[in-house]
Amino acid sequence: MQKNIYDKFDIIISDTSSISNLMNINKLDLLKDLYNSITITPEILDEYSKRFKEKLPDWITIKEAKNKEKIKELNKDLGLGEASAIAYALENPNTLIIIDDQDAKMYAAEIGLPVIGTIGIIRQAVDRNIIKNKIEANNLFDELRNTGARISDKLLNAIKYPME
Repeated sequence: MQKNIYDKFDIIISDTSSISNLMNINKLDLLKDLYNSITITPEILDEYSKRFKEKLPDWITIKEAKNKEKIKELNKDLGLGEASAIAYALENPNTLIIIDDQDAKMYAAEIGLPVIGTIGIIRQAVDRNIIKNKIEANNLFDELRNTGARISDKLLNAIKYPME
């Protein structure tokens, strides 16, 4: 089993899309298995609550970004959930952000924030032997796409593990 390179982070904050994508494939627990606890902002909770009836598990905590002006500024180009997650990460050094939106992910990386998406979560779970085999991972990638995650044919082919 490989060492988890993400163990070095004090806080893991997830955007709504990643939580939604994992809920849609019944794999939200991957976040707990990989990181023990996840933080979201009230804005992300609001977005989640509009999509799902289920209460979030108690290992997901809600913390507020203090800089409301930064959220407003970021929200001009990014979704409110992504904006609040990035603002929170900027206020809390050593935070990993889980975001699937490409624009938000690229922006976070450009300003030096560590970022991963749902695909990376699944790959990390394979690396850590939480997902036991690559066939299961490939099936999860297909399921992600079938449940609404924006994954092109080209990306799907690129992310799937080769089968001997």
